[in-house]
Amino acid sequence: MKLDRKRQTQLLRYAAHLGALIPFALLLFDWQTDGFGPDPVREITLRTGKAAIILLVASLAVTPLKLIFGWNQLHPLRRNLGLYAFGYVSLHLLTFVWLDYGLSWALIQEAIFEKWYALVGFGAFLILLPLALTSSQWSMKKLGKRWTKLHKWVYLAGVLAVLHYILLVKNTYTQPFIFASILAVLLLVRLAPIKQQVIRWRRSMKKKKPVSMSANP
Repeated sequence: MKLDRKRQTQLLRYAAHLGALIPFALLLFDWQTDGFGPDPVREITLRTGKAAIILLVASLAVTPLKLIFGWNQLHPLRRNLGLYAFGYVSLHLLTFVWLDYGLSWALIQEAIFEKWYALVGFGAFLILLPLALTSSQWSMKKLGKRWTKLHKWVYLAGVLAVLHYILLVKNTYTQPFIFASILAVLLLVRLAPIKQQVIRWRRSMKKKKPVSMSANP
């Protein structure tokens, strides 16, 4: 049975909520069962950070996927994915200032200004904070055109988040560079010349679709 677009959007929204909450559920489970291994603080830091980047990149991918494939039903997911990403960023920061540095302002300040990964990550958080606070429909109407300009800063936040991940894990994993590659592709699609090429390609593909023949003679 073929689902209409409204039903597809509803099911995608449920799937997005479920997928976004799974990492948090696993964190709670491992917290209760001591399943974080010998270095729980590092494990929580990596897992919250990874969930944040995945969701942030997923939210940034919505518009390019709409542009390339015409998947308009994905559009409502962008806001939810972005807010979940901010939630995990907040947990990531809380792990850093509470579990890792014991809420010691002197140590936190020293880390932020002496460790590049901490400074870059904190910069990404500061950018995402006003975006999360102005994510409502009321804020969109109140800010008008300024809302669009403000929320374009999410791309810089994405770049800083990936850079933070690379600096944090250094050369241990290849995953940060995979995220960097995906983000680079998403940013390239947003460039005006490439965007126009994609639009022209989609129009040409629509023209090539076969026209259905009438059953009447």
